[in-house]
Amino acid sequence: MIGAVHKSYCKGLGTHTSFNRAFTIHGTHYLRLMNNVAYDVKGHTIFIEDAVEKKNYVYKNLIMKTKRSWSLLNTDQTPACIWITNPDNNFVENHCGGSDRYAYWYDLQTHAIGPHANTNVCPENERVGTFRDNHAHSCGRYGLRIFHNMEPRKFPCKPVVYDPNNATDPFWQNPAITAEFWNLTSWKNGRNGAIAERVGDVRFHNFKVADSLLAGIEFSLADMHGENTTRIDNALIIGRTNNTD
Repeated sequence: MIGAVHKSYCKGLGTHTSFNRAFTIHGTHYLRLMNNVAYDVKGHTIFIEDAVEKKNYVYKNLIMKTKRSWSLLNTDQTPACIWITNPDNNFVENHCGGSDRYAYWYDLQTHAIGPHANTNVCPENERVGTFRDNHAHSCGRYGLRIFHNMEPRKFPCKPVVYDPNNATDPFWQNPAITAEFWNLTSWKNGRNGAIAERVGDVRFHNFKVADSLLAGIEFSLADMHGENTTRIDNALIIGRTNNTD
């Protein structure tokens, strides 16, 4: 809980056979987490705790064998390689394999929680940082999970308002902020390569998904800011390859 740490980093570290995570980012911003390896870890392996943490840079980490735990939080019974409670963080070129449940889980909170609990902080509606060139495979459920809501907008704690009198821009009172996810490669996951529950202007670009048991890419609700916002662009989805059981 040390606030902004522009010059701090965790680099080139190895964590294995941990009973409680590998890295916890708590009340910390601008931390660089780079080129680390975590293997055989219980609970969310990289853990963003109170949903106020922003601008952290998670780059080129390798996470293998994230395991369920019944001794931590309830969400650790369905663990992720990276558990994300505030979307304004950056994830680039990470690899996750063999998680019991998820690789990347945007479990965005309605408000900040824990010691930083604050109803004036609304993470599920805040801008989304960089998500680019990440990999996920052989996870029990999903490679990428956005759940429950991701509806980034100019005023996160204010509602979306539809103005029928403004045909050009009916959502002008609280306009959407585009969230872009780039180049996810996700294969051999127990349900979906990527799934999103309720989203606003969220766009998946150049996803490559293969050998999912249920669906390649799935959205549940995607109408918060009208038509032509939520998009899947240039996806390659392979139902079944020769390299699967």
